[in-house]
Amino acid sequence: MKKVIQTENAPKPVGPYSQAIRIDKFLFVSGQVAIDPKEGKIIANDIKGQTTRVMENIKAILQAAGYNFSDIIQSNVYLSSMKLFSEFNNEYAKYFREEFPARATVGIELMPNALVEIAVVAYKE
Repeated sequence: MKKVIQTENAPKPVGPYSQAIRIDKFLFVSGQVAIDPKEGKIIANDIKGQTTRVMENIKAILQAAGYNFSDIIQSNVYLSSMKLFSEFNNEYAKYFREEFPARATVGIELMPNALVEIAVVAYKE
């Protein structure tokens, strides 16, 4: 059965999509950018700060559904420039302990002022 996941601790969707959808043991988290849920806008202007905000948004959505970072099996990362990869990677790695999820990383044009967007898929027994 499909269940929509919504939390006030992550940014409200800016379009016709849900923060996340849970189907059976899978959780599909929509792409998150560095929007602060309290401010409703991007407040960090560097890749480290934006990566941290994105990961905290993902954390809030995971927690609302009863998941955590160790449950993530796939991560899709979109960077505004591949020149940001190394700095992004250092911050991203801090959120995982042992086994990293599978991941794709691409350079792409993002919404104005966004340097990174991340979507994840999680699985929990």
